[in-house]
Amino acid sequence: MRLLHTMLRVGDLEASIRFYCEVLGMKLLRKQDYPDGKFTLAFVGYGDESDHSVIELTHNWDTSAYTIGDAYGHIAIGVDDIYATCDEITAKGGKVVRAPGAMKHGKTVIAFVEDPTGYKVELIQVGK
Repeated sequence: MRLLHTMLRVGDLEASIRFYCEVLGMKLLRKQDYPDGKFTLAFVGYGDESDHSVIELTHNWDTSAYTIGDAYGHIAIGVDDIYATCDEITAKGGKVVRAPGAMKHGKTVIAFVEDPTGYKVELIQVGK
């Protein structure tokens, strides 16, 4: 068994695809409209779905915004140089909402960015 994907409902699919692909460096793996159900699914990730977990962005055509539940946490991405990554994200128009630094009560260096819908993405320093 393995984790296949995490699904996020998004109000602006194109803005979300741009964020995950242009700002975080993922690739759009596939996208399909479902006219009978009035929704579109877009899958983004760092590698092919056959051997990587990916994110499913679900856009319901009649919904432009969602309330993010208080039980939802975040997506986490490992990076080699968290400071350079945050600089790159900012330069590409991304929003760093927690600057890189040691996590509270620990030594792991983390940062948080926010996608266009308001979902948090944690960056975790795995290199250096």
